[in-house]
Amino acid sequence: MAIVYKTDILTALKEKGYNTNRLRKEKLLAESTIQQLRENKLVSWTNIDRICRLLDCQVGDILERVEEAE
Repeated sequence: MAIVYKTDILTALKEKGYNTNRLRKEKLLAESTIQQLRENKLVSWTNIDRICRLLDCQVGDILERVEEAE
């Protein structure tokens, strides 16, 4: 089992007006978090909560559980 993003988070944030410069400048997300999102790595629950607030969505809207190939 793996948890993956349903969508490209940075693209979704950009569509809402939050480009990476704004995210860093306003200290909404740290550079390390932005890099993790670029690499499709999971981030902390605190950051997931912040992303959901910025996107006005629920966790299930951006994350899903998938079966891993054996």
